[in-house]
Amino acid sequence: MQVLSKACRQCREGAKMVLFVTGMCSKKCWYCPISDERRGKDRAYANDRVIIRPEDMIEEARIMSALGTGVTGGEALLEMDRVMSFCRLLKREFGEEHHIHLYTGTAPDEECLKNLKGLVDEIRMHPPHEVWKEILSTDYIKSAKKAKEMGFEVTIEVPSLPGLKYLIPALPYLDYMNINELEWSETNAEEMRIRGYSLEDNYHNAVPGAKAWAEEILKDPKVHWCSSTFKDSVQLRERLKRIANNTARPFEEITDDGTVVYGVWYPECDIPEDLEEDQYEKYDDRIETSWWILADFPDDFPGRKEIIERYPNNGMVVEVTPL
Repeated sequence: MQVLSKACRQCREGAKMVLFVTGMCSKKCWYCPISDERRGKDRAYANDRVIIRPEDMIEEARIMSALGTGVTGGEALLEMDRVMSFCRLLKREFGEEHHIHLYTGTAPDEECLKNLKGLVDEIRMHPPHEVWKEILSTDYIKSAKKAKEMGFEVTIEVPSLPGLKYLIPALPYLDYMNINELEWSETNAEEMRIRGYSLEDNYHNAVPGAKAWAEEILKDPKVHWCSSTFKDSVQLRERLKRIANNTARPFEEITDDGTVVYGVWYPECDIPEDLEEDQYEKYDDRIETSWWILADFPDDFPGRKEIIERYPNNGMVVEVTPL
């Protein structure tokens, strides 16, 4: 029976905030999917929100009722002081039970682990592909041993690539191992083509056959397969639902995908008297209200009308439908 870490269980619920500490990284992993917008830029994000001040991070966590946080990058540990400051603030605001896991491409030494003790609950290391064959002689195993001695949960998380069998000897030193389905992105597409990989279809970013590389290692209950479809259709959707439930206006409809739907009216007359105050918001050039009001009573609302679907909390617009 497969065993999931607390971080992964929270992730399934959409309850993990993603704390992107920095886009800086000294490694050059060819399969890295980080976007050009973030890669190589020393900028921090809480989910998709740029962190200007620490309070932005706390507000984002509250908006989604986060039960935990995943700290990532780039290489987060290049900004150790920032990591410690952010994690300390999260623990202070949400309590020790707020679960924090940290991704790193490094093998944290004892001094680094001492700095993270009490702030981070789980260390997730990413040994680069080129060291997998000699994994037992690397600093990653030394770090895993020391981290477990100090009370951290320890995970190795890697993309699905040929040679995963070489990581099997590392399993006794770990609590968990996560295998992420190999994914295309704008930033790794050329390297994918060079290696002869293709897209599974026109709807997903997955590389066909990637799960077959993990077939042997997945027999161990410590090992978890995280598919591209899961990330797109479950993890993100559940997080959006949490945000929508906390931020949707009274007249917005929350969809099964976690988006919100509402109507926009560019009026050619006064607002009807029977439209109650909590049923709309007025702006300089438009009125926003329930989409079904505009659809069911078009004659009461002369002027241009649209139905908007977007991510919650004034996020990205998904679709605009004229009425």
